[in-house]
Amino acid sequence: MHEKEPMTKITYQKLSLELENLKTIERAKVAKEIEEARDLGDLKENAEYHAAKDKQGLMEARIVELQDLTSRAMVIDPSTLAHERVSFGSTVELVDTQSNEEVSYTIVGANESNPNKGLISIKSPLAKVLLGKVAGDNVTIILPSNKKNFDIEEVYYKEIEL
Repeated sequence: MHEKEPMTKITYQKLSLELENLKTIERAKVAKEIEEARDLGDLKENAEYHAAKDKQGLMEARIVELQDLTSRAMVIDPSTLAHERVSFGSTVELVDTQSNEEVSYTIVGANESNPNKGLISIKSPLAKVLLGKVAGDNVTIILPSNKKNFDIEEVYYKEIEL
């Protein structure tokens, strides 16, 4: 049994559209490329044929991956959740207790995470420590080089910008 994959509706729709495009449009294009390359002659030394077959293999692997993801999708609308406690879609304002540096993270699905934008996966070690916590709590994050302590200043919902 594969575990459910939490994600926003936008991400689910994006993945579903990509899957549909690969199955209905891209598959036909690659099949045509293979056929055209096959017509060029000797398949052993036919670079176009081998390139098209490689492209087909990568595309089929992506189709399988997308089918798996969409079948396990648990679409969540974080705007409907109470964000008194850190949960999916919560934005968390943290203050490093040593440096007083402020950081902000939003908890999202694994396929939506982008740490550079402050979007962290619900499966990440940091998110796992934060889940269920409330403003005023103190958390310890164990990093490869050291430990960091943070005070949770605020937990709230804001529109997620992927």
